Amino acid sequence: MAELSFKYVHVNGLRLHVATAGPKEGEMVILLHGFPEFWRAWEKQMHALAEEGYFVVAPDQRGYHLSSKPPEKASYSMDALRDDITGLIFHFKREKAVVTGHDWGGAVGWYLALTRPEYVSLFIPVNMPHLTAMPKTMLMHPMDIIKGYYMAAFQLPGLPDKAAAMFQYAALKVHLSVTSCPGTFTKSELEQYRFAWSQPGSVTAMFNWFRAIPFGPAEAMSTETINVPVRMIWGMHDWFLGRAAAKESLKYCSDGDGIFIEEATHWVHHEQPELVTQSIRNFIQEK
Repeated sequence: MAELSFKYVHVNGLRLHVATAGPKEGEMVILLHGFPEFWRAWEKQMHALAEEGYFVVAPDQRGYHLSSKPPEKASYSMDALRDDITGLIFHFKREKAVVTGHDWGGAVGWYLALTRPEYVSLFIPVNMPHLTAMPKTMLMHPMDIIKGYYMAAFQLPGLPDKAAAMFQYAALKVHLSVTSCPGTFTKSELEQYRFAWSQPGSVTAMFNWFRAIPFGPAEAMSTETINVPVRMIWGMHDWFLGRAAAKESLKYCSDGDGIFIEEATHWVHHEQPELVTQSIRNFIQEK
């Protein structure tokens, strides 16, 4: 099994905690976690891809786990989140990278692929639709709006932060456990997440990603075509996001395709780790 290394990287005016694996001369693959996870969401994929010779980088994105947690909501704009990732590419002295992102990590990837395509050789979104396709399909499928109630709740100042921390972060544990296939997250894994959430300022910083929605993305997101190759991975039984959003997303891509995995939910990279890894590997080799 490939060994993981950890370091702090200073980029974009802050410090990111980063996990890496694989030979440094290998093709760079960046794995971006979503809410409410951290780098460990991609641990199984990191080991497998590193064994194949890829240089794999999985950061704790800003606000999460051991990375910096700026207090201002505007610090979590899409521009800032994108520039963290281009900063990682610069830090490791690369010209571009394969970028894979789940959930909010996928949102960052979509925005990066549109606005800084020169840094992305391939984008693989995992259960995260294009940032214009998502609200568009929500309007056509009202149940998706109801399922996204938590995003509105997070806009309240202070209250959800305190509520999330009650009873050893029980609400966040339920968020993972109830919306995934039974047994997906073990007690040990949930304890690792609880440790990440318990870092000072983490919960507020995680919610600030949602509170920063009014700060972006740019209007161009709704009209311009993404011209880097996009290969989507989608767990069909996503509790939060309908499959219509996935299909609509590909309409914004000049070279878009993907796979739909029946026996999986929003947390497909946990539930079907080997299949997700194999799909990433195949997409890279085919580009």
